[in-house]
Formats: sequence, structure tokens, C-alpha cells
Amino acid sequence: MNLKRSLPAVLPLVLTAAFFAGGPAESATPKQSPVNVTPNAIRFDPHAPKLDVSYGRSALELKYIRKDADQDNGCTTRGHEETEEAEVEPGAGHVTVAGTRYDLVQFHFHTPSEHQFGGRNTPLEMHLVHRSAAGKLLVVGVPLVVGSHSVVDDVLARLSPECGAPVDVEPIDLNRLLPSGHHTLHYTGSLTTAPFTEGVEWYLTGEQHVTAATIARFKGLFTAGNARATQPLNGRTLVDVPRI
Repeated sequence: MNLKRSLPAVLPLVLTAAFFAGGPAESATPKQSPVNVTPNAIRFDPHAPKLDVSYGRSALELKYIRKDADQDNGCTTRGHEETEEAEVEPGAGHVTVAGTRYDLVQFHFHTPSEHQFGGRNTPLEMHLVHRSAAGKLLVVGVPLVVGSHSVVDDVLARLSPECGAPVDVEPIDLNRLLPSGHHTLHYTGSLTTAPFTEGVEWYLTGEQHVTAATIARFKGLFTAGNARATQPLNGRTLVDVPRI
């Protein structure tokens, strides 16, 4: 298998503009996230366990995640670790890897994308956060690009204010959050916000579409961005594995 030729199945072929991630580069430890995905960092392992996705329908509660509640001007400032987060109904979705089940807990968004692809960012990135019974985390990262309307547009149709009530979102098919392509890239990394805990299993998918209006709405709230800078791979590789 030619890994460089397989790369477009997972990563964007063309990006019309470069969006560079901001925020501190907390790289004192060796397995941090996000990372810059390059062809020479990808390998194929036929024995790597597949990502088995089992999603259903769920109503959502979209809420603003604050990091500055102790500050007087917190309601009007935007920290790079703050975001809009959609809470999922318990039991509505899970993934299984090598016999371990991880339940979908919430998903949230960053602008620009935290992961880079060939040194470039996409306008948004969605992180679907899963947790096992033992507390281990697995995150599916989905790069979001300008295109046709998707269910992501429905989720972000009305953003929750930082110091206001959450927004209720009508039930959606969680499967539609994911792109149609079933290849993913797996690596082990960390949380991208404090305390930057390592041991997080990351799966990066191909692109999902959202409308330009949705991207503008989100970027209008986080005008300075809410993404962490990429971290060194430090010898890590990303394994091309299928999603089923």
C-alpha cells in the first residue's frame, strides 16, 4: 500500500487558505496533541484494531464552556480553551476498539482546526469525546470545511452565550456528524486543554462539510481562535485504520 497515495483518502486534497493555530505550545512532555499530520508520519498496520462506531439518535444541550468564571470580565472575553460543547444523552452512542467500549459523552469545536494537515489548518475542527468504564478517553477529530449543509450546521445554528442559558437542539442522527469516508488515522496523544493529560486515543477522520455561514458564526464568537498550537510528534506515527 502506498501511504502517500492513501493520504488523500483521509486528509484534505486542497485547502484554499491557511489558518494557523494559536495558543501556547505546551510541549514539555513527549505525547501531546494536536499534531501536524504529514505523509511520512503515516504507516499501515493490517493488524491494527478497527474503530467500530455505533451511534444512534440524541437530543443535545449546547452550552458555552467557560474557563474564566472567576474574572469580572469573563462574560465578554474569550479564552483559547473555551468552546461550544454539545452534551449527548447517555447511551446514545459509543465506539469499540479491541473489545473496549467508549461511550460518547460530548462533542465540541475549535477554530481553526487544532490538527494540521500538511502544515495547514481547516476552518473548524469537531472533537467527539468518548470515555470507557475505566475512565480512558478516546477522541474522534473531524476537520470541518466549507461545503454543503450538514447536521453540524443544525447543531451550531444558534450558539449558547457565555453567561446565558444552554441551547436545546432537537434530536439528530449522530452518524451524520461523521464524513462518508471510513478511513481514520490513529495515534496516542493528550487533551488539548489544561491539564493536557496524556494517554488519549485519537482518531482523525476525513473532512466533513459545513456552510460558510456556520463557520462565520462560530469564528464571530471566537474572533481570536480557540485552538492549541501543534505539538512535536517526537517519533510517533499515525496508523491508517478503517472505521466500521
